[in-house]
Amino acid sequence: MLSKFKRNKHQQHLAQLPKLPQTVGDVQTLFSPEDFRTALLAAIGRAERRIYVVALYLEHDDAGRDVLSALYSAQQQRPELEICVLVDWHRAQRGRIGAAAENTNADWYCDMAAKHSQQSIPVYGVPVNTREALGVLHLKGFIVDDTVIYTGASVNDVYLHQHDKYRYDRYQLIRNTPLAETMVGYIKKHILTASAVQRLDRSDRPKSPEIKNETRQFRQTLRSAGYHFDGNASNEQLAVTPLVGLGKQSVLNKTIYHLMACAEEKLTLCTPYFNLPALLVRNIISLLRQGKQVEIIVGDKTANDFYIPEDQPFKIIGALPYLYEINLRRFLSRLQRFVDSGQLIVRLWKDGDNSYHLKGIWVDSEWQLITGNNLNPRAWRLDLENAILIHDPQQEMQEQRARELDTIRRHTLVVNHYLELESIQQYPVKVRKLIRRLRRIRIDRLISRIL
Repeated sequence: MLSKFKRNKHQQHLAQLPKLPQTVGDVQTLFSPEDFRTALLAAIGRAERRIYVVALYLEHDDAGRDVLSALYSAQQQRPELEICVLVDWHRAQRGRIGAAAENTNADWYCDMAAKHSQQSIPVYGVPVNTREALGVLHLKGFIVDDTVIYTGASVNDVYLHQHDKYRYDRYQLIRNTPLAETMVGYIKKHILTASAVQRLDRSDRPKSPEIKNETRQFRQTLRSAGYHFDGNASNEQLAVTPLVGLGKQSVLNKTIYHLMACAEEKLTLCTPYFNLPALLVRNIISLLRQGKQVEIIVGDKTANDFYIPEDQPFKIIGALPYLYEINLRRFLSRLQRFVDSGQLIVRLWKDGDNSYHLKGIWVDSEWQLITGNNLNPRAWRLDLENAILIHDPQQEMQEQRARELDTIRRHTLVVNHYLELESIQQYPVKVRKLIRRLRRIRIDRLISRIL
């Protein structure tokens, strides 16, 4: 068991975090992507002072067009409205994986800017590293006036359930003026002032190699940049702590580590890609050995956004869901005794052809982390990530928390034995051959660190 000294160390880290007071009436949890789409468009339409959209990407599809058109419409009705869109620099200038870079999102931003030449809605590309594979803008949160709409979702048809398929995520609306000011302040101070950050809605934007030195310097400054605010909430009241970070030693990573380790009764963890950093795996094993309960909710391989059905042409990226399942099977085989005892509960999410993108941590009935962090080595080392830690010592959010978890579990099946998961021998021939080839040259380890 953890010594009293170590146990106190984890709890002490959380107790010492600055916290902003929060009223439960100003927190609204949404339970479906349709509700998220409706709430986002409604908030844009009601905005009076500012709208900041921060996402990995704003896609040129029906859902993306609805959102960008709503932004232009809102500013047309209220010309004083401050609007700013931030997306990843590299992602915006390529097609989807496997598609040619024609009519990219950035080209669409330029077309929209030209059509609305009397308005100004800047779309900034944020290069977190010189190459997309080595780090992206993974910040989350749409700030509308004094409300933060927090979700792991980006903006496209599937995330907003615009048509027949959806990608399931978490959605929280938090009305909190200091929280909104803190997140906007970080953007203005640490992102918009950087020479590496360029407008994507302009055709004269530079090429990535032309700003590589600025990008490297920007990445270096991001490592030490954080949210700055005066936390005046006590440890006895409902409160929120915004967290942001880049790199292995970030305050966000440290908080995730301490948060998991301080569980007294139960830890619940959601991740779409089962590829946990070794430190977090050790956390889980330590909790199990102490007699604590751990619940992990992960997407079935067919609910992964990289999954390619067998009746469609196979691409290398389609091996990823199988690599994640291999990780999960190996993890369960090591810990089968805890599954048998009921201490370790692993749930696979699957709902038809829909996909699963949930991230988050719940500890006992006191803490929950809402985040876009995938809890994988890439998030741990490469991407710019953020989160909001909710401290609820009086269990004021118990009803919302329970309903959200019940909704997440609705389309899950419990894995009772690691042999219930397919082995490599049962995978499609092309997948099986590729995985074995990757293993021979040991590139599967590299892939697990960057995807």
